[in-house]
Amino acid sequence: MTMEVLLTGASGHVGQAILGDLSDEYQWRLFDIEHPGEEAPGEVIVGDITDREVVAEAVAGVDAVIHLAGDPRRDAGWESVLQNNIHGTYVVFDAAVNAGVERIAFASSNHAVGAFETDERIPDIYRPEDTNRLDGSELPRPGNLYGVSKATGELLGRYYHDEHGVAVVCVRIGNLTEGHPPRDYERGQAMWLSYRDCAHLFDRCLQADYEYLIVFGISDNDRRFYSLEPARTYLGYEPRDNSAEFD
Repeated sequence: MTMEVLLTGASGHVGQAILGDLSDEYQWRLFDIEHPGEEAPGEVIVGDITDREVVAEAVAGVDAVIHLAGDPRRDAGWESVLQNNIHGTYVVFDAAVNAGVERIAFASSNHAVGAFETDERIPDIYRPEDTNRLDGSELPRPGNLYGVSKATGELLGRYYHDEHGVAVVCVRIGNLTEGHPPRDYERGQAMWLSYRDCAHLFDRCLQADYEYLIVFGISDNDRRFYSLEPARTYLGYEPRDNSAEFD
């Protein structure tokens, strides 16, 4: 049987990247604050991610959840990240566990560790090997309140895995852009994630065996300070794109 997947925040860039390559691979239930359009590849539920009743309806009967919804602004204020990102993530995790969902892929962010990224704390991004890079084992070090909310989501995932046994993978998404990486932004090139690598990564989140896991969502960039090894080892992620190819 085809896996049925709830995708929250389906209209955003990450959601569109996922659906662009995987629309026919799963039975989708799409959740967003606004309707994603008549060509949406699946059942659509319009609602607020903090509404426990509508979220309970959305998770009923699905096999897995990809949770993307929230305020995506890196300069978002406290009231918004508290309500939309922290409370909303709690509502989704809690409803999913109550509905017997077996796995959740949570869209975390590079901003959960953004304060590591200074000249003093980050080694040379041009090193070819993956050693001594941030790999998900480090403690969160958010550089803004948006990052605080994503770090909190990772901790909620840890709690719900430990207490209820749901498999949780937190993907610290880098700089997702369609087509090519930013040409004049070195940090953006180091953490670039192409649309097709994004779709492949979340496909592996739905297919691989894991318990609780934090991985970085970037392409196979020569210049990087995030490690790809956990995603490769535990998810079978094989990114195909490299920001250096666009130099």
